[in-house]
Amino acid sequence: MLTEEQRREGAQALFKAEHDRIPIPQLSKTYPEIELDDAYAIQRMWAELHMENGERHVGHKIGLTSRAMQKASNFTEPDFGHLLTNMMYKDGDQIPADKFMKPRLEVELAFIMGEDLEGPDVQVHDVMRATEFIVPALEIIDYRTEVPRQIADTIADNAASGGTIMGGRPVRPFDINVRWIGATLSKNGIIEESGVSAAVMGHPAAGVAWLTNKLALVGNKLEKGQIVLAGSFTRPISVEAGDVIQVDYGELGGIGVSIV
Repeated sequence: MLTEEQRREGAQALFKAEHDRIPIPQLSKTYPEIELDDAYAIQRMWAELHMENGERHVGHKIGLTSRAMQKASNFTEPDFGHLLTNMMYKDGDQIPADKFMKPRLEVELAFIMGEDLEGPDVQVHDVMRATEFIVPALEIIDYRTEVPRQIADTIADNAASGGTIMGGRPVRPFDINVRWIGATLSKNGIIEESGVSAAVMGHPAAGVAWLTNKLALVGNKLEKGQIVLAGSFTRPISVEAGDVIQVDYGELGGIGVSIV
């Protein structure tokens, strides 16, 4: 377990790495005694540093929702991070590559909360009832530390989240089969990845239920209007300046951005 001062140092180091675009050594190397509670505390302090600089908290992201990614991380449950105003992009945007270190994209769905939702014991049907819209989204994955990383490194580093791109057609949760939303991701005209939303824990809302119950353990909840990225149903693809990205969600429309 780390001291509050060590946690604060870790958050400030990650904040500076993001600003300078220079990765720092893994926090698990700097602080070998780091635990998961420390990692989430560092993540929260990192978000607070952003909010002290004028950003707002707009929601949450859920990661490690597939069994394959959990095995790769030697972890047995998802993780989560924060979404802030400076992380948000929309369909048609030109996204500066130099804002990130080694950006990658994942295909996801975003749940827009229509009412507050608080655990414990939240289930999929509770999430569906509390959700106003489901919207196509991409997550920009980025690392502020060196690799390879332990799970504590990833969690402290905002669960590897660098940004969110939203677009397509918002739908109400009971107007579509949320488990079977498919998508293809193309880079420069070539389909690189495809997937279906049921790959996220069997149902994308299952990840949101997990997050709600996890937040309840620290006296927090999902709030009306917040955005929740439910987890990826494709592998991440690397992007760089000059790439043009198009994601086709079928009847939910698409998202197109360029990396500049």
